[in-house]
Amino acid sequence: MITATRLEAATAAVAVLSNRPEVTDWALRYFGPWWKARAVEAESAGSCAVVVANVQESGYEEITLRVRDGQQVDAVTYARHPLLVARDGRDIIATSPDEGVAYRCTPSTGRVVLVGADARPLALAAARLARESVRGQLLSAGWAVLHASAVVRADDDAALLTFGGKGAGKTTTALLLASQGWRLLANDRVLVRPVGERGVEVVPWPAAAAVGLGLLHALGWDVAAREYLGMGGRFHPTQHESVTRALLSGRHIPLWSDGGKERKVQIFPDQFPELFKVPLATGGEAAGLLFPRVNAFEMPEIVDGARTLGAEDFMAGATEDRYPDVFGLAHGVDGGGLESARAEVAARLAGLPRHAVRLSHDSAANAALLGKVAGMI
Repeated sequence: MITATRLEAATAAVAVLSNRPEVTDWALRYFGPWWKARAVEAESAGSCAVVVANVQESGYEEITLRVRDGQQVDAVTYARHPLLVARDGRDIIATSPDEGVAYRCTPSTGRVVLVGADARPLALAAARLARESVRGQLLSAGWAVLHASAVVRADDDAALLTFGGKGAGKTTTALLLASQGWRLLANDRVLVRPVGERGVEVVPWPAAAAVGLGLLHALGWDVAAREYLGMGGRFHPTQHESVTRALLSGRHIPLWSDGGKERKVQIFPDQFPELFKVPLATGGEAAGLLFPRVNAFEMPEIVDGARTLGAEDFMAGATEDRYPDVFGLAHGVDGGGLESARAEVAARLAGLPRHAVRLSHDSAANAALLGKVAGMI
């Protein structure tokens, strides 16, 4: 039996089809209300871009052999896994030996077929490709992708965007405001486009949110997380087992990999309202910008440093290094959007209220400051 999940974001749509319900159920959960995910009849899914992901070991072996026998085989890193890519007529074919997933994509139609022996990696890969298909459609239609977190005010859909590099405090800012009644729209990136004379529409980019153990504890969410795990619940599979053990034992001291990267709790989008009572927003209009930076030894306050946006604030070029467009789903558009779209978005956002803030490791003081600043938007 073939099952299907349809995703819609703004004017873009894609359907995920599979011979295993685990694959389409994953897409339904992962994209949820953010991208209007819903189960549909497979027969009605052909009116949009389609990602077909079937558990079929023989199909995986067949495509893998064709890739390896190709006249030109390129090796790239895709979603942190080695991927071998070749051409087969008008199709792009690829294989990911680590994941046990093979791909056949026809860029002219937007149809992607994935095959593998195991439903779990197939479900993750299908969700990635579905999301890339939506992004490609929206980029071609004049949208751009910002490297920002976002929350939306409940009463008027005003969106507050937070910018900065890794460790600047984007996720901290979004979650602290969400704990004060703002709706969470994104923790790391958003899709945006100019609307009307000066507006900028904002829609979510669904992804698991990485939240440090210390922040989870400061928000008071670690108790709910521990109870959830104790009842057999699970967070996103990218979460390291050491983080799960720490949650179960009540420890909230940050954990670090051998490479010096913090290991964090990996939260599904639907777990924010389910576990932590944080409502999700499905869209909004940009109303203000925040530029946080963290200094553990000084009190939180508004500081100098608000700025206009630059190339580093868009998920473009080197900034977007995890998902190169190996399947041609972006139709030649840079991952951050058309240059004209990025320039127009940056110009419009430059006219909005903006504040630079210094945050500390005192979450209560941070929350008080952010609540004050948000009230000025």
